[in-house]
Amino acid sequence: MKGYIKINKENCKECHLCIYACKKEQIIPSKEFNSKGYRPVCFDDKKGECTGCALCAIMCPEIAIEVYRE
Repeated sequence: MKGYIKINKENCKECHLCIYACKKEQIIPSKEFNSKGYRPVCFDDKKGECTGCALCAIMCPEIAIEVYRE
């Protein structure tokens, strides 16, 4: 199954729990700041390995991640 995620960068508070939850290592820290002064995470699926397992969204305390499956 193929999947992808969308991250609401304004809701992300840089806790990085989603980075640790992602088994495929598809979420990375950003170098840019959001309007609240946090560095939100980014979805980096260059290899196309995301399965849409939703572990990242489950771990996100700010509900900043939406998961989609194809």
